Amino acid sequence: MKNPGLSSKERDFFKTVHNAAFANPFSDLRERLDIKIAGLFPSASRRESKDLCIKEVDRRIKKLEEKGRADINAFHGQDKEIITIVFLFDIFHKFRDNFDQLIKDQILARDMPVKVPFAEKAMHMLHTKGFDDKSIPHYFSLSYQLRRAFYFISKSLVGTSPCMQKLKKHLWYNVFTYNIELYNKFLWNKMEDFSTLLLGETGTGKGTAAKAIGRSGYIPFDENKLCFTQSFIRAFSSLNLSQYPETLLESELFGHAKGAFTGAVDDYQGVFDRCSPHGSILLDEIGEIPNHVQIKLLRVLQERSFSPVGTHEISRFNGRVIAATNRPKKEILHGTVFRDDFYYRLCSDIIEVPPLSKRIMEKPSELDDLLDFTIQRMTGTRSEKLIMKVKRIIDRQLGKNYQWPGNVRELEQCVRSVLLRRDYKGKQINEKQTLSLKQELLQGIIDQDIAVPSLVSGYCKLLYDQLGTYEKVAKQTGLDRRTIKKYIINFKKD
Repeated sequence: MKNPGLSSKERDFFKTVHNAAFANPFSDLRERLDIKIAGLFPSASRRESKDLCIKEVDRRIKKLEEKGRADINAFHGQDKEIITIVFLFDIFHKFRDNFDQLIKDQILARDMPVKVPFAEKAMHMLHTKGFDDKSIPHYFSLSYQLRRAFYFISKSLVGTSPCMQKLKKHLWYNVFTYNIELYNKFLWNKMEDFSTLLLGETGTGKGTAAKAIGRSGYIPFDENKLCFTQSFIRAFSSLNLSQYPETLLESELFGHAKGAFTGAVDDYQGVFDRCSPHGSILLDEIGEIPNHVQIKLLRVLQERSFSPVGTHEISRFNGRVIAATNRPKKEILHGTVFRDDFYYRLCSDIIEVPPLSKRIMEKPSELDDLLDFTIQRMTGTRSEKLIMKVKRIIDRQLGKNYQWPGNVRELEQCVRSVLLRRDYKGKQINEKQTLSLKQELLQGIIDQDIAVPSLVSGYCKLLYDQLGTYEKVAKQTGLDRRTIKKYIINFKKD
């Protein structure tokens, strides 16, 4: 008897699951699809909708199993494409917690790949769903990659302000492209061709963002050893280019041969030689390197080859390059930082890491989240009492409008200072920055040199700091909530 395929009702449901599997997990679209699958109202929490979504998918698949239809080979055409992704989605989430534990175990084990105790069970489940022997290890590897990317992007980059949500979504696309289906078919083993430039002020967390990308690359699974072919810890390395004098920079990048220069008593492997298979390298402070080094790096990016200093031997680099700089975007786009040819080859993707002041401006509770994360990391435990203590001193000594010129790195030092001395003065750039927002607005009116949009934005921000919600500010000013939110988000100190 010929299998009739999916019914229209089944197809509609499983198509939604298919779309959810391909949606960016940091996007509003994924949240809407989870809610739809779970059959919840839009007001449901993200965690609740995700958990119920997974349960509902499992329930629907059990119905297929009861009818002997839980096999991808029982379907054809579009139905087969849909049900293949649905089964992968279901099995992935069945082992979600196992993958998380594997990630934690690998962090403790450092460079040595750890055994995967649940691998045989997971791959058996794929086999029973009709996946062939060649595709099963690949899909298992892809599942691990997906979970690592979500784990490192969500857990290491704290914050839910709009600009941080945008950053997390962008990082996910950087790992998997905008279309995971496209990635899985064509690009999973070719991402070394896509270099990345991270922009942001000093201390914003560019290194953390780079590590999230670098630890989320595809790593094949070794069925014989029941472990992945390498540790994701070893797959990421970084080099701060500004810490090396120009005379040693090329050697550190490309290595050197014995006798290449005075002091070269042995052959030396540079960072590109040391990069592991399936690895990524962060070249930090890349905006400071001289022209002739840019030319040599261009060769690495373009031809994937380089020569150690003092030799004509050709070495090959198979990893991915991630670069970072705190130089302003305007300078980079105007061509004052990089050669044009180097810029165009380096910047397959440009990701901007937002400053802390913008994050707090968009969502004041982001400061509390960061304090919670920082204090937990320092003390090993969560303490509401310590969070409130540090917050009180910040409010009293720095004020609500402090701009955090050192960003997240400064916040960490602030917490240390408060825990040690119950004191932190901050860094005041100039006299104008020591003025309160109210004083600045009044001074602008007195001097008649403040633009109306800046005045309104500043006034709305002042009220928001006092009243705490957009709704209360809207009621006080007679403006609608969306206008208030726009003014506050766009507010900037001069």
